Amino acid sequence: MIFDSHAHYYSSAFNGDRDELLNRMHRQQDVRAIVCPSENMQSAAKCVELGEKYGFVYAAVGIHPCYADVWQEDDCDRLLELTQHEKVVALGEMGLDYYRGSGRNSQKQKHVFVTQLEIAKKTGLPVIIHDREAHGDMYDILRHYQPQGVMHCFSGSVELAREALRMGLYIGLGGSVTAANAVRPVEVAKYVPLDRLVLETDAPYLIPAAYRAEGYKRSESWMIRCVAERIAALRHMDTDRLLEITAVNAANLYGVKI
Repeated sequence: MIFDSHAHYYSSAFNGDRDELLNRMHRQQDVRAIVCPSENMQSAAKCVELGEKYGFVYAAVGIHPCYADVWQEDDCDRLLELTQHEKVVALGEMGLDYYRGSGRNSQKQKHVFVTQLEIAKKTGLPVIIHDREAHGDMYDILRHYQPQGVMHCFSGSVELAREALRMGLYIGLGGSVTAANAVRPVEVAKYVPLDRLVLETDAPYLIPAAYRAEGYKRSESWMIRCVAERIAALRHMDTDRLLEITAVNAANLYGVKI
């Protein structure tokens, strides 16, 4: 049982075989559900379209911090309108990204992030949070707003995971935990309580190490099994049991049936 809690199937990486891939994974590879989060207003509409077309695909709508500079104030109304769609289960992905100087517009990023957190408060939807090398500002904001949701592709320490968990957030882990040099993701994978862990691919990104070695050029939802195998080994438990637990967690987080 696989629930991919974060995958970007509107990406052009899937233009050649999107329909075949999604249907095959659902019918033959036990991919029960996928949440597709947006990066900007254009991809938000595409996420909703995917949710309309595939019963097992759900949408999240939001503005990634790397698109903060193109945010317009009327995007707030557009996002609010999209949240009324029956297949929209979350807001995101949203957050802060200061990687390699990306924090030059940190004030704009924080404004866009906080605006979306306010929308989440109004709608009661969970949020999908992107935090890359912005831990200080991120946790200051999270402490103030106390949103419900998930720390996507968690890259922080066990100490930061502990604080996120205290605030009621889920921790999302993916292909990074399979890297040969993974340290923090491995420590976090062993630490997070099972009832607060969800798995993701961030497809088409973050290809698990084994599939990258085999020459795969993109990540796909069925590859979550590889991530689950790694985490299950770290925790000395059965892979299928871990997949079941994390699928139920994601279903609870997003309020969907699997």
